[in-house]
Amino acid sequence: MTNISNSDALPHRQYEDILALLTGTMLVALGLVLYTSAGLITGSSAGLALLVQYATGYGFGVIFFVINLPFYYLAVKRLGWPFALRTFAAVALISVLSQLMPDWIGIEHLNPFYAAIAGGGLMGMGLLVLFRHRAGLGGFNILALYLQDNYGIRAGYFQLAVDLTILVVSLFYIELDKVALSVLGAVVLNLIIAINHRPGRYVGMS
Repeated sequence: MTNISNSDALPHRQYEDILALLTGTMLVALGLVLYTSAGLITGSSAGLALLVQYATGYGFGVIFFVINLPFYYLAVKRLGWPFALRTFAAVALISVLSQLMPDWIGIEHLNPFYAAIAGGGLMGMGLLVLFRHRAGLGGFNILALYLQDNYGIRAGYFQLAVDLTILVVSLFYIELDKVALSVLGAVVLNLIIAINHRPGRYVGMS
């Protein structure tokens, strides 16, 4: 099999990055709708925002946007302005979509097990799309990409450790069975990233 180096890769065009940004954020937002409808929790900055929402009753969108603000310095300093701007746009879109989607989608019955699997899968695929177009959803996603790019630590495995920590804290706010299903969803989400987002596996460049 012929190895394709980064110098041989075709760069992403601007319209491809825009489409990827819209696709990735819509997938993540839909996964979050399933999670909130089933009373589940996820990890990373989105999970932290959900945790604050469950604890305080404030809306997810505003909390998610504010939580991500301190991480943009690292994004600019270590990963560059293009990545930081795309990530800022992705976070803003998720904040807006998460507020609008519950009015667009009516869910009368949702099995929590299905919500964990499907929601985790949707968010994992959405993050994968964003990662491959050099964007993220802020917070720990930025740190995960930085560690992978500079120290060879798999982004998915680092995210899994962070997610499990948030899930443990969530035991104080949601039922044990919901936390257990959330763990299953976190495994699905991060395995998708760990298996598919690897150096040399994808040659598209920004």
